Amino acid sequence: MTTPKPLGYWLKHLDTLIETRFGRTLADHGLTRRHWQVLNTIAAAPTSQEDLDRALAPFQQDVRAEVDDLIAKGWAARDGDLVTTTELGRAGFDEVAARIHTERRRIIDGIPDEEYLRTVETLRRMAANLE
Repeated sequence: MTTPKPLGYWLKHLDTLIETRFGRTLADHGLTRRHWQVLNTIAAAPTSQEDLDRALAPFQQDVRAEVDDLIAKGWAARDGDLVTTTELGRAGFDEVAARIHTERRRIIDGIPDEEYLRTVETLRRMAANLE
């Protein structure tokens, strides 16, 4: 019997697989996973740059370049201190969101909702133990 790989291995492996899969899914739109995270955040509500940086800090400390890319693409705009989606950005978001939803469903395929929720809660508690 072989020893199972530790938690850290599976966390890194899964993150790499998600990054790769989402990267392929988003590449058709000239987006990265960070662009998607910014777009997903501002699609929910206009958000300040400071709040975007804070919300996405676990992934990347500063997402100004991604915001600037979305603005150059016409998918986002600055409205005072807030970053918001444009009409074009909303349409792009809706299209990309459907593809991301399909990928997320693929990730959890065959895992009952209660098992998924238990796993997420367990990971949250492990993080809290280290914080």
